[in-house]
Amino acid sequence: MDRAFAGFGAVFAFLAVALGAFGAHALRGHLAPAELAVWETAVRYQMYHALGLMAVGWVSSRWPGRAARAAGWLLAVGIVLFSGSLYVLVLTGQRWMGFVTPFGGVAFLCGWGLLAWTLLGKMTA
Repeated sequence: MDRAFAGFGAVFAFLAVALGAFGAHALRGHLAPAELAVWETAVRYQMYHALGLMAVGWVSSRWPGRAARAAGWLLAVGIVLFSGSLYVLVLTGQRWMGFVTPFGGVAFLCGWGLLAWTLLGKMTA
């Protein structure tokens, strides 16, 4: 599973770069500045958490366990819910997608918490 999380992280990072370029070049003349700011937030959080997924891949290879695996899945789900809902919101104008975004944020928090739990728990072992 460790290679899978690192691989997912690399794919999400690739997509973050591609979506960032799309926003900067294709959307710039078509969206209001506030909408572009939302797009940039989605891209930035996707990249941060893609790098986090790569870290989970390393951690789970070194200290395998359920908490590390859960951290990886939570970060991946968080990317889809948080960044994905913001992308859809900007592209479609469907404001109700903003309701989904906080669930992605909670997934991020839980994922980072479990990653910290895994790492700090290994300090005492």
